[in-house]
Amino acid sequence: MFQVISTDKAPAAIGPYSQALQYGNFVFASGQIPINPENGQVVEGDIKIQAVQVMKNVSAILEAAGGSFENVIKTTCFLKSMDDFAAFNEVYAQYFVNKPARSCVAAAKLPKDVLCEVEVIAVVEK
Repeated sequence: MFQVISTDKAPAAIGPYSQALQYGNFVFASGQIPINPENGQVVEGDIKIQAVQVMKNVSAILEAAGGSFENVIKTTCFLKSMDDFAAFNEVYAQYFVNKPARSCVAAAKLPKDVLCEVEVIAVVEK
């Protein structure tokens, strides 16, 4: 059986999905975009500013599941433009120091027209 993971320290789902689900020791987090959970607004700024907010949101969900970035084994990253790849990686590398497996793709359009989105799979202790 799975458990819904939810926290008010990350943006509420903007559709029919959960922030994350935990099944056994695995946590599957939905993609996070740069929404400030305090006001529900997209953080304005360049890719680095938006990526930092995404990482804060991912962190909040991981913490709600009893984990951290160190528990992440796989990420999927979506960028509005691959021109932002290097700048995004600068921020990403500060958080995912354990270098989990990763896919990174350009998406024609992301929710709310943001510059990036990140989803993670993590393994946490029960």
